[in-house]
Amino acid sequence: MIRAYKFLLRPTVGQQAALGEMLRDHCSLYNGALQERRDAYRHASKTTVRYGQQSAQLKDIRAFDPERQGRWSFSSQQATLRRLDKAFAAFFRRVKAGDEPGYPRFRSAKRFDTVDFPKDGDGCRWDSTPHDPVTRVRLQGVGHVKVHQHRPVAGKVKTISVKREGRRWYVILTVGQAAPGPLPPTGAVVGLDMGIANFLADSDGAFVANPRHGAKAAARLEAAQQALSRCKRGSNRRRKAVQTLARLHRKVRRQRLDHAHKTALEYVRNNDFIAHEDLKIRNMSKTPDPKPDPQQPGSFLPNGAAAKAGLNRSIADVGWGVFLTILTAKAECAGREVMAVDPRNTSRRCPGCGHTAKENRPTQEKFHCQSCGHQAHADTVGAINVLRAGLVRRDANPA
Repeated sequence: MIRAYKFLLRPTVGQQAALGEMLRDHCSLYNGALQERRDAYRHASKTTVRYGQQSAQLKDIRAFDPERQGRWSFSSQQATLRRLDKAFAAFFRRVKAGDEPGYPRFRSAKRFDTVDFPKDGDGCRWDSTPHDPVTRVRLQGVGHVKVHQHRPVAGKVKTISVKREGRRWYVILTVGQAAPGPLPPTGAVVGLDMGIANFLADSDGAFVANPRHGAKAAARLEAAQQALSRCKRGSNRRRKAVQTLARLHRKVRRQRLDHAHKTALEYVRNNDFIAHEDLKIRNMSKTPDPKPDPQQPGSFLPNGAAAKAGLNRSIADVGWGVFLTILTAKAECAGREVMAVDPRNTSRRCPGCGHTAKENRPTQEKFHCQSCGHQAHADTVGAINVLRAGLVRRDANPA
């Protein structure tokens, strides 16, 4: 199995400048390759330039510009060209599927934050001085950079990436490991109902509170955004305001990830089978379409966009997608089974008699069956029905 490790780098002032130049030059290579593809398609009878052709030009590019391109790893430059090739492949895939195309765009130096090294030992080397008690990573053109290694790396390092986040630099390792043994069975199963009032409710009647990290930081984020809007573009004051705003957003993201990891780990450790709703989060958070007014051409009727914007903000803040991705990954490593089920009517179906009606849920929290009189919390009822649907699907499709 492949596992990723992310460590903070401790570069010197000179190394930090070299890292910035490395990003700048790789960004220039990316934009130059994109421009070549655009020109070839527009002016050469719609000719398509592919990765192999651009990779073959790298040797000449490095010889022509040894100061900016020749000093960096050849393999990392190939990885940058592959990155562009993947962007075009995704573009053509979306066009074929009828989705919004999203043609690849030029990258500014501020938005190009990652350089990949496809193989440890080719332009980079992890912990290249093992006799030194301080862990280091060697990067071609930069040197030996100190690493704050907060945990050991188990397995063979396959790829290395250097990433800039604000004013900090990180190294990301992908490591090949033997698959860990499964956790001992517990005999327990659980269903999860995702929500906004509560982060989730499970079929055992327990609730996980919604931490609302984004809402708690909203006032500070708003103040930082307003301060940024008052700064003159290109000024040092604006640069510092951008860093302040980015730091606040990073903190919220880390808080959300920490909560998702801890919650997922608890359920994976305590249950052999976990069923959850198959949520279409992108569809749930879409902006409502405008409603033209037939009586007044050029005017529009109210479409609830303001209220939907608040709901979309809450959906983004709760982080369902992040949690479910982490839950699936942890369950796979632990030998647990996770199954997504159709969420339709799970909160309207009575777990006692099976009667399904929207009247069974008179309020957001209350469930009251109109047929048998069963009463419970609506989210708990939803989690029970999710678990039952998951068990039926598991039994119908045995592994």
